[in-house]
Amino acid sequence: MLLFTYSISLVIQFFPKDRGKLDGFLHLILLLRLGNAYFERYYSQGWGVVARDFEGFVLEGIAEPSKGNRAKSLHHGSQIRYEHKLFWCSNRGAGIAEFVATFLFLYITVLTVMGVSQSKTKCATVGIQGIAWAFGGMIFALVYCTAGISGGHINPAVTFGLFLARKLSLTRAVFYMIMQCLGAISGAGVVKGFQGDNRYEMLGGGANVVNHGYTKGDGLGAEIIGTFVLVYTVFSATDAKRNARDSHVPILAPLPIGFAVFLVHLATIPITGTGINPARSLGAAIIYNKDHAWDDHWVFWVGPFIGAALAAVYHQIIIRAIPFKTRD
Repeated sequence: MLLFTYSISLVIQFFPKDRGKLDGFLHLILLLRLGNAYFERYYSQGWGVVARDFEGFVLEGIAEPSKGNRAKSLHHGSQIRYEHKLFWCSNRGAGIAEFVATFLFLYITVLTVMGVSQSKTKCATVGIQGIAWAFGGMIFALVYCTAGISGGHINPAVTFGLFLARKLSLTRAVFYMIMQCLGAISGAGVVKGFQGDNRYEMLGGGANVVNHGYTKGDGLGAEIIGTFVLVYTVFSATDAKRNARDSHVPILAPLPIGFAVFLVHLATIPITGTGINPARSLGAAIIYNKDHAWDDHWVFWVGPFIGAALAAVYHQIIIRAIPFKTRD
């Protein structure tokens, strides 16, 4: 929470005209922080835990472990995990991980986009391929770093797809999305601080828009398909059944996820600049804050959420329903 507060205070410096309102928002955050500290101090004793299997379903009748809040046990052949019932205290680390990961993601990728935009000739820059590598490479690195803490979502569309597949609760999903969006706004704000107002606005701020020559329908379709590819890859790379069905295929989950992001960017940068991540689009749009950045903004929320929903349905109903035999 302190890291979040410092980030917000940094972003405030980039908006001198609205500093009074933003200072009020910062004071509210500080009050919430103090209230949370009080709550933890006086009401977090004897909270108890809830047991879930590896797919997130609550298991009834499972005794609380004597040491720690996690334990390994067998329950119908699956691993049990124990979570605190007090949501904020048990999910604070995961939320901070999502915030920091999305902050770093926006910082690196938006700077890369603006570096390409400010050059008169693409030959002197990394070009579209470099932008795609920046997005895919950062996803690979950040998912690898945060997968064991929060699951490494870094994207509200991914979180939404996993929620539809019942991999996480509604409360956790909403919490993740909020932290992702705040991290994205902070990351884009730091980029604006480095670039300066004039250069930042002249280069477009890395905001997603439907490019000239394409309709909003084209942009929506590109976002749906691109997000479907990403979320389907996430499901496939993290599917627990792979241990039995594809045990002969060694896999590092962040690698195919990052590579999917790279390929989708190669295909759709000419159409929409490639969103497939509502937090990325929101952060850049808020800091850039120009009318044409908001005109098409709905495309970068509706498209990814539809694509994520389709991927969840496809994976849960069709792919996971296929029978398989374990290897002897």
